[in-house]
Amino acid sequence: MRSEDGTPGGARESRLVNRNVVAGRGRTSMRLEPELWEALAEICEHEDTDIGELIRRIERAAPSGSRTSAVRVYIVRYYREAAAEARHRAGGHASGHTVHGHAGDGPANGSHGAAAAGAVHDR
Repeated sequence: MRSEDGTPGGARESRLVNRNVVAGRGRTSMRLEPELWEALAEICEHEDTDIGELIRRIERAAPSGSRTSAVRVYIVRYYREAAAEARHRAGGHASGHTVHGHAGDGPANGSHGAAAAGAVHDR
């Protein structure tokens, strides 16, 4: 029996992309959706860092539990904080400061610049 997408037995192919990263605990692989890998690349560019350093920051802020879960939570917090700051500025409340935080809470710094791709490789 085939499912609607043509895979046997109703099983669906995973959308997750497996990539190797070098982080605090050494070289490891992570499986994330393509959109989350894109979000990490955007964050790295905005924060002027590479993905290995960003993952190390996230690990330091959330040392227990799943690395991929911590990364997903970080991405959501990062974009929520950025959206809140944008709403704040749009409301005429700009105070001249940028949103700052640490890896567990969102943007690590307000810097802009090109990011090194870091130690990320598709598998």
